[in-house]
Formats: sequence, C-alpha cells, structure tokens
Amino acid sequence: MHHDKTPLRQLIAERIDGAEPSELSPEAAALLRDTLPDPDPAPEEAGRAGPVYLRSITAAGWRGVGPEATLDLPHGPSLTVVTGANGTGKSSFAEAAEIALTGFNARWDGSNGGKPRTKVWRSGWCNLHEATAPQVAVSLTLDDSAEPVTVRRTWYGAEVEEARTTVIREDGTELKLGECVNAEMLDVYRPFLPYSELGSMVDGTMSDLYRKISTFIGLGRLGEMDVRLADRVKECKDIEARPRPLKAAAVEALTGLDDRRAVDAMAALGGRVPDADAVRSLLDQDAVADQGDAARLRARASLTGPDESEVAGALARLREAIAALEDVRHSDAEDARRLAALLEAAFEQRRRSGSPHCPVCGTEDRLDQAWAEATRAEIERLQAEAAEADAVRRTLSGAKRAVHDLVQPVPDLLRTEDSELAEVWREWSLCRSLTDPAELAECVGRLAPSLAAACRQSGEEAARRLTDRDTAWRPVAVRLAEWAEAAEEAANATGRRKTAEAARKWFRKLTDELRAERMRHFSEQSQEVWTKLCESSNVSLGPVDLTGTAKQGGVELDVSVDDHEAAAYSVMSQGELHSLALSLFIPRATHEASPFGFLVIDDPVQSMDTQKVEGLATVLSECARHRQVVVFTHDTRLEQAITHLGIEATIHRISREEKSRVTVERTRDPFQQALGEARDVSKDLSVPQVVADRVIPAMCRAALEAACVETARRTVRDERGNRLSLAEFERRVPAQARTREYVAFALLGDPAGDARAAVERLHPGGGALIGELNSGAHGGLATVTDRKALVERTERLAEAVRRFGRGTVGPQGGAR
Repeated sequence: MHHDKTPLRQLIAERIDGAEPSELSPEAAALLRDTLPDPDPAPEEAGRAGPVYLRSITAAGWRGVGPEATLDLPHGPSLTVVTGANGTGKSSFAEAAEIALTGFNARWDGSNGGKPRTKVWRSGWCNLHEATAPQVAVSLTLDDSAEPVTVRRTWYGAEVEEARTTVIREDGTELKLGECVNAEMLDVYRPFLPYSELGSMVDGTMSDLYRKISTFIGLGRLGEMDVRLADRVKECKDIEARPRPLKAAAVEALTGLDDRRAVDAMAALGGRVPDADAVRSLLDQDAVADQGDAARLRARASLTGPDESEVAGALARLREAIAALEDVRHSDAEDARRLAALLEAAFEQRRRSGSPHCPVCGTEDRLDQAWAEATRAEIERLQAEAAEADAVRRTLSGAKRAVHDLVQPVPDLLRTEDSELAEVWREWSLCRSLTDPAELAECVGRLAPSLAAACRQSGEEAARRLTDRDTAWRPVAVRLAEWAEAAEEAANATGRRKTAEAARKWFRKLTDELRAERMRHFSEQSQEVWTKLCESSNVSLGPVDLTGTAKQGGVELDVSVDDHEAAAYSVMSQGELHSLALSLFIPRATHEASPFGFLVIDDPVQSMDTQKVEGLATVLSECARHRQVVVFTHDTRLEQAITHLGIEATIHRISREEKSRVTVERTRDPFQQALGEARDVSKDLSVPQVVADRVIPAMCRAALEAACVETARRTVRDERGNRLSLAEFERRVPAQARTREYVAFALLGDPAGDARAAVERLHPGGGALIGELNSGAHGGLATVTDRKALVERTERLAEAVRRFGRGTVGPQGGAR
C-alpha cells in the first residue's frame, strides 16, 4: 500500500487503532495517541510553492571576483556547464549563489559534513583587488512568474558574518527573504553541492543526512514522536533513580543517632527491598506523638501572664476610687443620700398603702397630702445633694470591674496539671470572685508579678525543649519523608516506564515499516544514479536504508564488491565516493516536494575517470529534463562527454584577467566556433598575406576536423554495434592526428583508411581542398575575396561531412 500521500498523523493513528491488544496494550496505545505529531501544515505554510529558478548570479569583490561580473543562466529546466581553469572564479559564483540564499557557506564552516576551514582560509572571502563593498546577488523567478526577484547580500564589516540581505522585486518593492525562499525547505532540499561536500557527505555518522532524508520523504516528525516517547522513558527512569541517593543520605543521618525511632527506620531501610510503608508508618506515628508533645510545648511556650503595666494602671485607678469613697462616706452628701433613701421608702409606703397614718409612730393623718408634697420636694433636694456620693460609688464599681477583667481563668493546658505555674494561676483566677475592693487590690497586686514571672520561666523552658527535640530527629525525619515520597513515586513511575518502553518498541517497529515503504523510491533513484555513474565498477550499491532513531540515526549503504559485502569507505576510490555522494544528493535535491527548480554542483568531475564522467553527463542530462542544472568544472572532459553524447547544454567559459577581472563568455560548438574565427580573420584587411597564408588554412582545418569528430561520435560503432564510449573514442583517434585521418575516421570509421573516394562521392573536389588545407595556401590568399572563398569551400565540405550518416542515425544534439 502506498502511504506517501496520507498525512503522517492520520497514518500513525490508523495503525494504533488497528493494533491488537496483545501487541499494544490500551495504556501504551493511549500514550502513543498523546504523543502523536502535530497535523501536517498546508503546502503554502510548508514553503512548497515553486518552482524557484535562477536567472543569474552576480558577484563583486567576492572571493576570486574583483569588479562586478554576472553569470546569466537559461530559465527553466536546462543543463548549463561553466568551465574555466583553476583560479578563474568558477567556485566564487557557486559560493555566491549559496551564501546569498542561505547566509552561510558550508565549505567554510563544515555545517554540512565538511571539515571547517582555518580562520586564515575563511578570511579570504574578500577580493584584494576591489575596493568597493563586497556583494553577491541572485536573480530568481518564483512560481513560474516572469517577474524576477533579486536577493542581494552586501557586506558592511570585515567579518564574513557582517552582512545584510535585501530582497527586491523588479518594480522596486522589497520583500523578506522568507517570503520567497523557505529556510526550512532550503535546509532539507538543499540544492547546492560544493566540491568539499562530495568527499565529506558520507564520511561521518550521516545523522544530518538521516534528518534531511527522513524529513523530505514525509517521516521527519516520526523522529519528534520517538523523542517524545524517549523523554517519557527517561523521565520515568529519572524518577526511579531518585530514591537511591536519598536512601543513602537517610542511612548516613540515622547512623549513630541515639533514638528508638532511628532503630526502627534503619530496620525498614536495611532489607533487600526497602520498606517504604514501614517508614511512612513510623513517620505517621511519630507525627501523632509529636503532635501531642510538641503541641503542649508550643502551647506552654506561648503562654503569657498578666500584663504588669496594665495591671498596675488598673490597680492605681481602683485604689483612687477606694480613697474617694472613704472621703465621701463621712460627708453631708452621704447623710443626704441616706435621708433621701429613708424618705423615699416612707413616700413609697404611703403610695402603696394609701393610708395617711404614720406606720412608725401611729399618728393619724400625719402623712397627708401636704406632707406628701413637702416630702417630694425634700427628696429632690436631698438627691441633688447626694449625687457626688453616687458618682464616687460608680467610679469604684467601674475600677473594680476593670481589675476583674484582667484576671483570666486557668488555661485548659494547666487545668489538670500539678505545677507551680498551675497553682499560681489557680490562685490568680480566684481574684475574680473577690468583691471587697481593698482585698481585690491587695490580692491582684501580690499575684500579678508572680504569675508573669512564672509564665516567662515556663515559656523559656518549653521553647528550649522544642529546640532540643527538633535538633536531632527532625532533619532525619525530613530525609526519611523525602525518601519515602521518592520511593512511592518511583513505584508508580516503574509502571509508566514499562508502558512507555512497550509503546516505543511498537513505534520503532512501525517506524521501520514506514521508512522501508517510503525509502523504496529514494533508494531506487540512488541506485539508478550510481549505476549510470559507475557502470563498469566492481563496487555495487544496493538499497539505501535509514537506521536508528532521530537522535542517533544514520544512513545505511548496502555496498558490495564482486557480490561480497564490504564497508563502503574502505573499498571505494575517491571517484566512487564522489559518485556515491551524487547518488544521495540528486534524489534528495530533485524530490517532487522541493520548491527549488535548480541544482548547483561545483566540480563533480575531479577524481572521476572518463567513463564516470560520461555517466555523469548522462545523469545531469536526465536531471535537466525537469530541473535547471548548473555545473561548475575546470575539467574539460565533462564538456567533451556532453558533446560526445549529443547532450543539449549551454556552455559558459570563465576567464580571469589582471586585477581579478572576470569575464563570462558563452561558447558555441567547436565547429561553429572554429569556422567563425576563420571567417572573422578572412575579413580582416589588416592581416598580412604571409600570416593569412598560414593562419586561415589552419583555422579551416580545425573547423573541418571538428565536423569530422562530430560525425564520428555519431556514426562510429564498436564490434557489437554500440556507440563508442568517450574513452574508446579518444583511444581510436591518434593524439596528433592529421586532417585526412579525421576525415577517414568520420567516413570510414578507421583513421588509417583511404577516404579519398568517399570524400569525392560526398563532395566533389573535397580531396583537393583537404590537400590545400594541409599544405597551406602558399601565396594564394592575397585578397579578402580569396580568403573568404577558402572559408566558404571549407564550410561546404564540413557541412557535407556533418550530414554524413544522418539518414540512419538520429539528429545530432550537442553543446549550444
């Protein structure tokens, strides 16, 4: 079943739901659902809009490029080869495109597997011959839009990191780099392959390649899910590991402690399996006991006796009220108060009995109305006179009440206690029952200082006992409680860990299955590229697999030598290692999900033999059907292989002059270039005849020989009827072949053959022209007309040779 299009979250959820309980417990299934990856982002959010094509690469003051130079590129799928000798600035253009879009250069910092360069090497990014600020720029087209976007990186400091990037549309509006180039996609489908990575891509653990491959085949977040499960397992293991050091600390604290509880705790901890329940029970019992003893001590420590200053004030006011009462007791006010009371009683008796007779002396009609009126008036006079005595009595009553309020009852803590403090407090509490002010004042004044002092002494003693109690045992109890809690958590964590490990084991099996399904296409592509690059090698590349996990993943290469398994790096030549790197790079960079329509490959030909170069040309040609492929190389064999195979390609040649002036020139096929140069010289009136007699025939010979080579590549076959390989073709052509040999090779397939008759049948007079070109004009090119005529005759013969065999062989392509 093909699952590439199914969202990863849905795919995993379906597998979880379909798993049998015997292989995946309900608890493990619930954990897996809890760690499912986030839903897949929409294509536009993932930055998959595209394709992005290069229109040009520009550099100024950068690496080997001095004054500004631009490399224009064909738009859309195509093959472009940029050639030139070492030191001409080819790699400068490749690195310019990379650093403009990514902000870094993998060749320098080793971020993609290469070895980081030394600081001295890295400081050479700025061209010494150009005074203006270094800058690089890439012109892009996005989403098939004809309007270009220019990404420019300009340096403002002396360090390579001190640069700013601007992105500008053709109409001048500015964008953010992330709006046209998704950084995450650029990392995963990175379309740049510098020479340094050809050798280093497969040297290390390949964990970075694992991450990138798993991401673009749609399984990147499998690693995230595995990490979450691994974190759950680690979290549980950490919890399970906590009791061990806590137990050791508790045992150390208990050792030598003279306490019955310490003996019990050591027994609980000393078994093969420490008894957390026993420790917890011990602590609970101790807490209950501690709650009673410590509570009493804390209560005693908090006891406070009477406030002596407050008692002294209340007693002073009471004694003043007692003295005032003594003073008023012997005064007229007191007599008036008593007489008023007596008269009030007589008046009330008359009112209640209604009799006017005196109840004391028996006199009749003594208490008549006149008496009543006179007595009411006298009572009011006497009450007014007795008001001072009443006020004094009220003040005394208030002062006595205030003293009573200061006397608190015996606290519950002391009610049943037989101690000096309890005895003093009981005596103190009895003061509330005293009614005689003088007795109350004497008793309170005597007991208050004694009770206050006893409370202070008792509190200090209780506080000291609390401190002594906590100093030895309390820290030990805390350690035991920590261990008991950790042990209980560890017991719970063990179950969760086993569930997480079972879930992860099941998930890893699922990961292997999904990877195998989705790696199949990538593996087939890698093997196909390898086969074309290393067709005659005795080293074979089998399936490419991802192994391990996201944190410790790798790419496993099934390499064999003569059908025997072998370690890849120990049996491969440098050219084969480069071919392997290309076999891994091309399927990744050309994946259908990549938004980049281009590949930039720097110097892949170096270390390859001629046959691998021919295979490389074929691979690049096939990539160019759907991608814009730009290859930089100083090795002319790639261009020769492209020409030999008739592959359509654009060839640019880079040259570097004084002051790092770099020029980029688009080349034509060898025949048109040689013929064009001969035609240009033939029209130049300033060329002396002695020069023309020698140079123009030589240029015509070069054009005719180029036409012969082109035809021979197309027509000559080996003994089995197959087109010659580039190596075999070069072997059959003598190193210093003459024009007649080239013609014989093209028309007869044998450089040593006699092709005169064939030439005459193909183009009458051709034999004489070949002889003329070989021997030189010898004074026959005195005029421009003569010179042009020689070029035209050569062109007609060469075109006839180029047409030879086209009736049986398909149309010829070639570099353009």
